[in-house]
Amino acid sequence: MRISEKNTLEKIIIVGDRVLIKPKTARDQTKSGLYLPPGVQAKEKVQEGYIMKVGPGYPIPADYGFDEEPWGQEEEEVRYIPLQAKEGDLAIYLQRDAIEINYLGEKYFIVPQSAVLMLVREEDL
Repeated sequence: MRISEKNTLEKIIIVGDRVLIKPKTARDQTKSGLYLPPGVQAKEKVQEGYIMKVGPGYPIPADYGFDEEPWGQEEEEVRYIPLQAKEGDLAIYLQRDAIEINYLGEKYFIVPQSAVLMLVREEDL
């Protein structure tokens, strides 16, 4: 990941329980030495890539008390249950649920957390 790439992604806001993934560069060759055409790797059911941005999580409803009048309360901020994924994690995800976007000439995927099958994190849990 380049430093300039990180700065351009700061303008992006990911919504809800979604993550922004930059796909890992695909290998052109199989373990046995066969060369793959460009479209073969993209059609795989399971892909991997690095998480670049993470949404706030799953929204939870506001807890209104029965003894207080709802119109007299100030507007509450929305609360969220945070996601397991963090920026920099390597994610293994289902391709069918991913939405491909191009941002400043780079290819990214927006994936719901439910489509992420596994995370690989370099730091200790």
